[in-house]
Amino acid sequence: MSHRDLASVEPASRVRPAEVALLASVFIVAACGLVYELAAGALASYLLGDSILQFSTVIGSYLFAMGVGSYLSRFFERQLVAHFLRIELLVGLVGGLMPAALFALHTLAAGSFRFALYLMVFTVGVLVGLEIPLVMRILKRHFRDRYALSHLVSQVLTFDYLGALAVSIAFPLLLVPQLGLIRSGVMFGLLNAAVAVWALWLFRGELRHRLAHALACALTVAALAAAFAGAERVSTWAEDRFYGDTILYSETSAYQRVVVTASHVGVRLFLNGNLQFHSRDEYRYHEALVHPAMAAHGAPKQVLVLGGGDGMAVREVLKHPGVERVTLVELDPHMTTLFAEQPLLRQLNADSLHSPKLRLVNADAFTWLEQNAALFDVIVIDFPDPTNFAIGKLYTTSFYKLVDEHLNAGGYAVVQTTSPLIARKSFWTVATTLEAVGLATTPYHAHVPSFGEWGFILASHRPYLMPTALPPGLRFLNLQGLPALFDFPPDMTRLPTGVNRLSNQMLVQTYEEEWGKAH
Repeated sequence: MSHRDLASVEPASRVRPAEVALLASVFIVAACGLVYELAAGALASYLLGDSILQFSTVIGSYLFAMGVGSYLSRFFERQLVAHFLRIELLVGLVGGLMPAALFALHTLAAGSFRFALYLMVFTVGVLVGLEIPLVMRILKRHFRDRYALSHLVSQVLTFDYLGALAVSIAFPLLLVPQLGLIRSGVMFGLLNAAVAVWALWLFRGELRHRLAHALACALTVAALAAAFAGAERVSTWAEDRFYGDTILYSETSAYQRVVVTASHVGVRLFLNGNLQFHSRDEYRYHEALVHPAMAAHGAPKQVLVLGGGDGMAVREVLKHPGVERVTLVELDPHMTTLFAEQPLLRQLNADSLHSPKLRLVNADAFTWLEQNAALFDVIVIDFPDPTNFAIGKLYTTSFYKLVDEHLNAGGYAVVQTTSPLIARKSFWTVATTLEAVGLATTPYHAHVPSFGEWGFILASHRPYLMPTALPPGLRFLNLQGLPALFDFPPDMTRLPTGVNRLSNQMLVQTYEEEWGKAH
């Protein structure tokens, strides 16, 4: 080949700035679209519960809407760059402001939240579905000398999937813990707007009404920048309205939304919007959870607490002076750090998380039990209610078999087990599931004003004998009143139920149905 021939090939093979910019925009567009999708799913999980259902329906709706957008792209034939620019601005505005708008809407008009959620998800999905076909046609039109159709599709999809990969890793590990849902949404809205500004500059020579496009870009960037600056105020306002108290602490960890509120009547802890305790009566719950098992054992030395990262259950365990070691396994390090460092919360748990007897482990309880062989005299299981399948696995035969393997021959396990009055079938499903792995169960209940009638189940390989002594200084339990906890009135007596297995997770659905009727 002659030098002249080589010279003629070189310009076609050289990567052009506009080409790089468009391919980079595909990466950004894919990343932004996935952030909006994940943010909507996470917010729906926090506010509506059942994370698998919410993520499944949000993702399904979003993908369907993308298909609609891809179909509609065939009707865009002229001024492709102008259409692409407008779509980027719309995606940035709607998608970027979606978490803040939904959060505020749930506070002001909770009844319309679900409709607004899917309307916004569908809108964003349609707009994102329009983006990629338009980019491909712009690339084909401006760089037809470089791209065969197959090469064009592979290039665009490569950058599309790379953008999705980057965000799928960054969203739970970096974006949500560091920025929160509202700021994460707005930040990626700004990225969409930046793509529009970049397109305006690259293709300024062929765009009509450049001034109008520039003004639209400026207004969009200004609106999103203002939203980013005010994100904390929006979040604080919405949570203050939602919880009705002053917010002492609010943080979105990789696992849950943690909110602590305070008022003249006390301190409350919420996880994903669900009340976990109120300081005015939490002693009733935690005394009832811990002492019937601990006192019945007689001389527990090794105690395992699963869940209960607030340290309240550990506080009660440490009231038994014979305890030598308490192992606390809590999934979320945000919880244990908060309750170990915040002065007011340390006062509530009596500094139990600083006890020299405590061994703190931040890990998934299921995995930890699988990987450790230690035996315990008492195992206290203080998980949130089974509102989704991630928590529901901790109420299955698979999990209770692991609990049984870590229980000494004469030991007791105790499980907090929702309300036997409101969620009667759910309560007795847990009892049936424990019995299915060979454990004998002894159910009981206590009245906790913040929750109502609340249930617990003791599990062991020996008959339960009523304690003859309790630690001094208890505010709720005493030996005279203890037998009443084991007496169930007719509206809470046992119902026939199935066994909750990892393969069916029937408890989650039962729980949602029963508590749904209560609200």
